[in-house]
Amino acid sequence: MTTRRAALGLAILTPFAPCASRAQEAWPTRPVRIIVPFAPGGPIDTTGRVIGERLRERLGQPFIIETRPGAGGSVGARAVAESPPDGTIFLLTSSSLAINPAIHPNQGFDPITDLTPVSLVTEVPTAIAVRADSRFRSLADLLAEARAHPGRVTYGTSGVGSSNHLSGALFASTGRLDILHVPYRGAAVAMNAMYAGDVDMVFASTVEVMPHWRDGRVRILAVTTPQRIAQLPDVPAAGELVEGYHAPNWYALAGPRGLPASIVTRFVRELQALRDVPEIRERFHSVGTEPLFLGPEALTARLTEDVPKWRRVVAEAGIRSE
Repeated sequence: MTTRRAALGLAILTPFAPCASRAQEAWPTRPVRIIVPFAPGGPIDTTGRVIGERLRERLGQPFIIETRPGAGGSVGARAVAESPPDGTIFLLTSSSLAINPAIHPNQGFDPITDLTPVSLVTEVPTAIAVRADSRFRSLADLLAEARAHPGRVTYGTSGVGSSNHLSGALFASTGRLDILHVPYRGAAVAMNAMYAGDVDMVFASTVEVMPHWRDGRVRILAVTTPQRIAQLPDVPAAGELVEGYHAPNWYALAGPRGLPASIVTRFVRELQALRDVPEIRERFHSVGTEPLFLGPEALTARLTEDVPKWRRVVAEAGIRSE
């Protein structure tokens, strides 16, 4: 009797399985919001709009980029973490996702347990850049002065607790340097301060620096990636002179906790199809990055490694949120 009932149950359920599979494959059936937790017009916002337009063309639903800045990215990230996992809302953010637990310990969610990783989008080099007429002709020049005159060399960033700030703090601690951090409200403001002579250099992403470099207005002394990047083959990785130093920065997509695996798989497949689209490759290459679109495992690995790393850097440097 038990076997007969089981067989009957299987017969009843089996016709529904293909329908469920088709429903999952049909995602998205409604417009999708992608929350960028930073001010509009920035590099992540721009990247999101390029990706979103291509996804709309491929999937037939709008991918709406919505900027929701605040608390270094925590406000927008929390909004996604608290949303239903129905495939209609995602987060496009930076390595601030791994930094904020140290800077904003009461942000209201855990990036590892309260979000579903979708994809590592790209790695973003941070540039150590100076004005074109700077007295520093090379990173070696900068290191020599910083060591000879502790506290004299200043660097600007996009704000306290930003990925650029922590790149600078890690550079200082790894190189045993006494350099002075000067925070600004955004990378563009920091760049202007450098042009005005208010700071000696900036730590800023290649997304923000390379247009100035192409115009001949800045000199890039180094990048913070483990190796040199293809777009700047003559610019050293900072670790070539400061042993053991590299500062990871990246963009990534995540969804609310509990997002169905079928949606994650479909989303990643569609993102990976964009890697060889000429417009996408050109957009990423122009700012010193590569379109990776690696899946959830890569993002999980980054968060697992970076969250404790940045906690240590923040604690050692005594960094406090504003």
